[in-house]
Amino acid sequence: MKKHIAIFAVLLLLTCFGTHFDFSMGLGSAVASAEEIAAESGPATASGIFLETLRTVKDFLWDNILLYVLLGTGIFLSFTLRFPQVKYLFSTMKKMVQDIIAKKPAKPGCMTPFQSLATSIAAQVGTGNIIGVAAAVALGGPGSAFWMLLSAFFGMATIFSEAVLAQIHREENHGEKVGGPAYYIKNGLRSKGFAVLFAILCIIGLGIIGIMVQSNAVVTSLHSAFNIPMDWATVGLLVIVGVILVGGMDRIAKFSETIVPVMAFAYIFGSLVIVFMNINMLGYALKTMIVGAFNPQAISGGILGLTVREAVRFGLARGLFSNEAGMGSTPHSHAVAEADHPAEQGFMAMIGVFISTSSFVSAQF
Repeated sequence: MKKHIAIFAVLLLLTCFGTHFDFSMGLGSAVASAEEIAAESGPATASGIFLETLRTVKDFLWDNILLYVLLGTGIFLSFTLRFPQVKYLFSTMKKMVQDIIAKKPAKPGCMTPFQSLATSIAAQVGTGNIIGVAAAVALGGPGSAFWMLLSAFFGMATIFSEAVLAQIHREENHGEKVGGPAYYIKNGLRSKGFAVLFAILCIIGLGIIGIMVQSNAVVTSLHSAFNIPMDWATVGLLVIVGVILVGGMDRIAKFSETIVPVMAFAYIFGSLVIVFMNINMLGYALKTMIVGAFNPQAISGGILGLTVREAVRFGLARGLFSNEAGMGSTPHSHAVAEADHPAEQGFMAMIGVFISTSSFVSAQF
């Protein structure tokens, strides 16, 4: 157990460090504007040097470390755990539906397994799922979509392990369950300093950068689609989120379990309608995805200079941004679920990756 926690500690810190640089360099209009200003001012300016340093660090991490650590960890855990994503995914879905029909209540200070799953999916599904596929295909070619799906398959084993560890090493605070990577690094690995470092990086990456990206996307979309003034959209978003958050865990759980199924169904249904409207292109799209994954130049004709490494890199990077497996963001919600056994919540966590990446990426591509 301690060996697995050590692997996760390194993985989580690397992914948190690398992916949050990736978010800050490639997403959000504010960052794009900053890059344009830096380019106009020249590389000698402080902003230009800072952004170039971030880009260099990000590229080094993805090209030399994260590319292998992320997929390697998923493969290692899949074989070690004997592929739980194959054995238990669909049986867990069946049990989840039965619990929803039976309206299984949550104990005080906890969430039901489905509420926990819905909360984690609410965090997983967003800009990464919508823009991530387009960005991966634009930067790495159609084959990147294949690597996104592959990362999701092995990522299910990773997120299973994250959820199990979160369940095992959670604590109780003022009558409510609390947990996540910082807790199982502290309690399992016995490294308080490591846990504090992860918590700080997570606050910066998810609490600041990630929220800026998602809120910017919402406000910009409302303004572009419905011509709603950005100031009013921002105020409205602030009020809605504030009302949900002040209600605590109970209100967050109830909101998530109500909205997330509707959101997921509407998105996938709309995507399927588009697929059927263009059914004659389905075979060609699948062919370009498979061929592009192993021979990108055969698709681009060598004009774009794409390589397998680029297809893998952008596919895995956007896949992580989409499903967040190994990133350490979703175990917080899985830690507070009242499951009969930690492994049961681990199986439930795999559904989140299946929906957020496997289903959504397939529907978009």
